[in-house]
Parts: sequence; structure tokens; C-alpha cells
Amino acid sequence: MLDVYAPQPQPIGTRPVVVFFYGGSWNSGSRLGYAFVGRALAAKGFVVVIPDYRLVPTVRYPSFVEDGAAAVRWTEAHAAEFGGDPARLILTGHSAGAYIAAMLAVDDRWLKDDRQAVRGFIGMAGPYDFAPFDVDASRAAFGGWPRPKDTQPVTWAGTGDPPALLLVGADDTIVRPRNSEALGARLRAGGVSVNFRSYPKMGHVSLLLALARPFRSRAPVLEDVASFVRKVN
Repeated sequence: MLDVYAPQPQPIGTRPVVVFFYGGSWNSGSRLGYAFVGRALAAKGFVVVIPDYRLVPTVRYPSFVEDGAAAVRWTEAHAAEFGGDPARLILTGHSAGAYIAAMLAVDDRWLKDDRQAVRGFIGMAGPYDFAPFDVDASRAAFGGWPRPKDTQPVTWAGTGDPPALLLVGADDTIVRPRNSEALGARLRAGGVSVNFRSYPKMGHVSLLLALARPFRSRAPVLEDVASFVRKVN
């Protein structure tokens, strides 16, 4: 299932479309807890899609990435019904959701030709370079895969990938900022435009919560995201 947040009125097929994947160590979470993300971005003039995906232990890699690809394909097929332009997609997510968005943005295996509609990628505190798997969550999600390198966004990132905005909390101790630094370096080496933002005194969760109205004064996350979406579209 997925939820769609759209501004009113809804002009036909003109608005950028943001697909947001929530985090939760690939083993928890629900789209219902992220209405604040959908409302914040819709208020900026974007159509926002927030999908659920199957979770560990019911599935392991690559099922949650495959579910993400299915959600993006649905969005391409139906975005115009909500005023969105299916050729102007931005993939984004937080934490484990940023991982899913990154894999879809940089790895042709999942979207194939549909990846051409992806105009940009926004990663919020994402894990992109975390093999070997040394924590319970990553072992449970990826430990059974015979080629760990295949599971890492940094393996696939490079020439031809969409522009990226990589956001981190400077005080994040759950997903270290070095993940975003490594992905950014790989993308830049391939000639891809990368904007890296580190917010002082922000942690893993507070980075995302800065999208919510009560916490926006703590960091300009919403404005930075909205500016990037407009720039690449």
C-alpha cells in the first residue's frame, strides 16, 4: 500500500513527484507514521508518494528494494492523476529508506528503463557503504546474500546517475556520515552533481524530524530539500 499527498488544486501532470521511503532498519515502520513528511513536501507544491514495503524477517534483501521499484513504477503510471509529472521523479528516504531510494537511483537492475524518469536522489542519513555486516539489523537483512558487494549503493554509483542531495546530522552515531561521504565521492568521480549538507547538533532521527512543523527551526532541512527538487526539475 501507499499514500499520496498532493496540493490543491491539481493541475494535470505539472508538479514534480517525490517518492519517500521511511527507515526502520529494514525490519520496522509504516507509511502511516510519516504523514508529516507528505504534508510538508506537498505544501511546497510537490506530489508526494509514501509507500510501504515488506520487512525483515518476512523477507530479506532484495525484496524490499523490489517493492520500492514496484512503488516507483506505480507512481510513474498514476502520478498524472494527482497533478504530478511522471517524467519528473525524485527518490528520497531516511535511513534504511534512503538505502532503498539510493539503490533505485544508481542501480539499473531494479527500474531498468524506468530509471530515466528519476531526476534526482535525496538521501537522509542513509547507509550506503556498510559491508561487511557487523550489526544485527544488517546481518538479518543482508547476511544471506552470497555477494555482499552487490548490496551496496557505492558499488553501483557513478557516471549517468541522477544528481544527489546527501543530508546528514553531524552528531549521527547510528548511521555515520561517512556513508554519505563515500557515496558522494563515488558519484562525483563519475561526474555526477552532488550537494552534501551536514547539520550541526543534529542526530539520526532529529534530521528527519526537522521536516515537521514544530522542529523546522532547528535545521533548514525542508527548505534544502524543496530547493533541490525545484533545481533538478
